[in-house]
Amino acid sequence: MPLALLEPMTVLPARLPKALHELSRSDHVAEVVVVSTCMRTEIYAVANRYHNAMNDIREFIGRWSGLPPEAWSDHAYSYHDDAAIRHLFRVAAGLDSAVLGEGEILRQVRTAWEAAHAEEVDGPILAHLFRLAAETGKRVRNETQIAQGTTSLSQAAVAMAAERLGSLAGRTTLLVGAGEMGEAMATALSAAPAAGPVLVANRTWDRATALASRCGGQAVQWGSLPEAFHAADVLLTSTGSPDVLIEADDIEAVLLARGGRPLLIVDIAVPRDVDPAVGSLPGVTVLDMDDLKRFAEDAMAGRRQEVPAAERIVAEEIERYMEVATQREMAPVVAVLHERAEAIRQSELARLESRLAGLDPRSRRAVETLTRGIVAKLLHEPTVNLKAAAGSPGGEQMARALRQLFDL
Repeated sequence: MPLALLEPMTVLPARLPKALHELSRSDHVAEVVVVSTCMRTEIYAVANRYHNAMNDIREFIGRWSGLPPEAWSDHAYSYHDDAAIRHLFRVAAGLDSAVLGEGEILRQVRTAWEAAHAEEVDGPILAHLFRLAAETGKRVRNETQIAQGTTSLSQAAVAMAAERLGSLAGRTTLLVGAGEMGEAMATALSAAPAAGPVLVANRTWDRATALASRCGGQAVQWGSLPEAFHAADVLLTSTGSPDVLIEADDIEAVLLARGGRPLLIVDIAVPRDVDPAVGSLPGVTVLDMDDLKRFAEDAMAGRRQEVPAAERIVAEEIERYMEVATQREMAPVVAVLHERAEAIRQSELARLESRLAGLDPRSRRAVETLTRGIVAKLLHEPTVNLKAAAGSPGGEQMARALRQLFDL
């Protein structure tokens, strides 16, 4: 989806509880998790009624983004059942990222589920699904080479800046934002060959100084950003701000003092931190998430050979999930069937208690064994067939028939 459309759909962490509860209030959504990153906003839901739930989710997206459906429907996608499971597992495995094998997305998937769990809007189905998705992502990274090299957006952002400038040697980098992505970019800068000084700016001074200390840089007061713009050769930014932080006027005011020195800005925040108009100023180049996607596409050819192995792991984990899920689906039906049969057996024994009262203990045990054996043999084939058909249309029909026939 183009960045201009993705921005208004982004669900920032501070607003995630509101989004989760708004979605969960739908009569047709039983469980929900929202995964919102700089590349995607995805809603995973357990639907009581599929089409009604889809309509509710589309209406939510329209309200949240303030955009009419015709503006974004061609760029949206929806999956259900097996396809939805496969998509989530591929996302967690880094197979659906701008940077193939990206590690950050696995943490983001876990965090999304933890947030839903904390707000009590998930449930047993999504909890099981997201736990196994995280296991799938971890297994892909452990058993393949897909995570070798530059596999994070933060690393890619630094690499893209270095490629655009030829090198970061002797270049002063201003890092705006000291959150997780900012820290990751600071780590990537520390590993860059002969990278120059690093300046760190953040609205919270303590976080700026802490990150500057960890990366060997220098903290900059938020109010001193104009001076930092003057000193910097590269500006890297990725904050969680819902609003633009750096306007064209902010940069234009220092251009003359820079004496024609070029300025490269890499803005990987979604929504963007930098007004796109900044890129039209003389001597200023602005790169954003769309540019990073193109850069990553060119850089990941070597890891593509690992994709078949990763896809095989995803397929295996989907099969494992389906086996467990279908067993859980049939287990209540089987359990209730056996409980009903046992209740009938006990009821009949109680009804005949006066006739059985004269039996000696050995004979009484024989009656117990006989009746239990009859019940077990009668239920054996239905139980085996139910479990074997679990997850299939035939299995659903059998389960419905059993519920109706035995009033379960």
